Amino acid sequence: MMALLVLSLQEEFDGNQVVRRSSHVLSLHEMIQQTFNLFSTKDSSAAWDETLLDKFYIELFQQLNDLEACVIQEAGVEETPLMNEDSILAVKKYFQRITLYLMEKKYSPCAWEVVRAEIMRSLSFSTNLQKKLRRKD
Repeated sequence: MMALLVLSLQEEFDGNQVVRRSSHVLSLHEMIQQTFNLFSTKDSSAAWDETLLDKFYIELFQQLNDLEACVIQEAGVEETPLMNEDSILAVKKYFQRITLYLMEKKYSPCAWEVVRAEIMRSLSFSTNLQKKLRRKD
């Protein structure tokens, strides 16, 4: 079940309370990139309606493009590279656990449905994080 997937992405970030705006932006970018990569595999296309998957790709691609400008803008902000690496590493670990879960479940349609629900939770977290960042502007 999903509990085996362990910590959510939000819990990964809650463990690091000193996360700055540029880390948030880079983390959001990494999260969307990893989501795009996950759903771009041949295993995912077998589990989803192609039309809906194409729409999802387009939305993710648009968000990646929008965040690229933010990443470039935040590149000038002084922050230790280690903080950024920690945030990105948390996202990569999260998606690594998702991938391992899918492999253990042999990419079954049921496993993909669990992953879809988990990704929706993560995207919801991402949306809340984006709203928080906009309020700081």
